[in-house]
Amino acid sequence: MNAYRLLFFLTLLNLLNFVDRQLIASFSNFIVPDLGLTNAQFGFLTTLPFIVFYSVAGLFMGVLADMVNRPRLIAFGVVLWSIFTALTGAAKGFISMALPRMFIGVGESILTPTSMSLLSDSFPSKKMGFAAGFYYMGVPIGVGVSLLIAGYLGESLGWRNCFYLLGALGLVLGLCSLLFKDRPRKHIQNHNEKRTLSKKSVSEIIKTLFKALSASSALRFTILAGIFYHIALGASVFEQLWLVEERGFERSTIAMIVGWIGVFAGLAGNLIGGILSDWWQENTDQGRPMFLFWLALLTLPISIYYRFVEPGSIIFWIGIIIGYFQLGCFFGPTFSTVQELVPENIKATVVSFYILTLNLIGLTIGSLVGGILADLMEAANYQEPYTVMLVIFSIISIISIPCYYLAGKKYHEDKNRLETIFSENP
Repeated sequence: MNAYRLLFFLTLLNLLNFVDRQLIASFSNFIVPDLGLTNAQFGFLTTLPFIVFYSVAGLFMGVLADMVNRPRLIAFGVVLWSIFTALTGAAKGFISMALPRMFIGVGESILTPTSMSLLSDSFPSKKMGFAAGFYYMGVPIGVGVSLLIAGYLGESLGWRNCFYLLGALGLVLGLCSLLFKDRPRKHIQNHNEKRTLSKKSVSEIIKTLFKALSASSALRFTILAGIFYHIALGASVFEQLWLVEERGFERSTIAMIVGWIGVFAGLAGNLIGGILSDWWQENTDQGRPMFLFWLALLTLPISIYYRFVEPGSIIFWIGIIIGYFQLGCFFGPTFSTVQELVPENIKATVVSFYILTLNLIGLTIGSLVGGILADLMEAANYQEPYTVMLVIFSIISIISIPCYYLAGKKYHEDKNRLETIFSENP
C-alpha cells in the first residue's frame, strides 16, 4: 500500500510538472499577442531556455538520484521550479519570460529520473509498465489541465495570475515531499554495497551507461524512436494557434474542449498502454517497443488526415482524441523499456539521458524549427502555415515506426546479453 501512495503522490507532482511546462503553449492565444511574439520567438520560449537546462541538468540529477536521499531531492526541485513559475507570470517581454524558464528547467529535471528510480525500487519488474504508465498519466492529464486553466480562468483571472497561483501550489506540494521516506535500493540490497557521491562513482555510472548503449541496439532504437515521436510533439505547441487562427475556434472554448479531451483520452491511454504493454511483455517473445510499433502504425494515418477535414466533424474530433490517447500510451512502455535494458545501478541515469535526447533533440527541433518554418510560410503568404508545418513534422515522425519494430525484435536478445555482460563485468 505504501508503494501505491508513493505512486499517487509522484503522479500528482508529475501532473503539476506538465501543467507548468505546458501552460505557455495553452495560453499561446493570450501570451503571443500580449507580448507581441513571433512564431519563432514563441517556439524558442517553449524549448531552448527550458529544455537546454532541463536536459543537461537532468543527466546530472539522474546520477545524483542514484546516490542521495530521493524525497529530499524531489522537494528541492519542486520548490525551485515553483518559485520561477510564479516569476514567469511577471514577464513583460521575450527576455523576461525566457530567463525564469531556465531555472524552471533545472528544477523540473530532478523529478522524473528520481521518481522512476524510486518506483523501480518500490514495484516488481513485472508491474513497472503499470507503475510507469500510471506515473505518466501526469503528462496528458497535465497538458489537459493546463488547457482547462486557460479556457476557464484565462479571461477572468488573466494568464499572469494563473502562473502566480500555480507557483504557490507547487511550493506546498514540494514541501509535502519531505513527508515520504526513501526506499531501499534493490541494487544495494542485492550486492550489499554502500553508494557515496564521488568523482569516481559518477564516472563509473556514466561509463556503465555508455557501455549499455553500445551493447544494446534495442536500447538505441527505443531512444531513437522516442526522438522522432517528440519532433512531432514539439511542433504541437502551435496546436492552439492552429485551432484558433486556421480552424476558426474561439480561444477559450477550444482550450476547454481540448482540455477535457486531453484529460480523459490521456488517462485512457496511460492505463491501457501500461496494462497492455505489461501483457505484451509477458505473453509474446517481443518487448514493449513492438506494442508501440503497432500503436503508431495504426494511429498515424488519422493523425495526419484529420488536419485537412472540416473542423468539428467526427473525423476531426477522433484525430484529436487519438493524439492524446497515443501520448498517454507512449510513456509507460518506453520508460519501462529503457530501464529494463540497463543495470539496476543506473536506472535513474538512463531515464535522465533518455529525457535529454527527447527534449534537447526532439522537442527542440519540433518547437523551434516549427516556429521558424511557420514564420517563413507566413512571409511567403501561405494560407495555412500552421497546417502545413504540423503535417510536415507528423510525416517526419513516421521514422519512429521502424525504430520501434527493430527495438522490439532485439529486446529479449539484448536484455539477456546485457545481463550476461554486466554479471561478468560489474
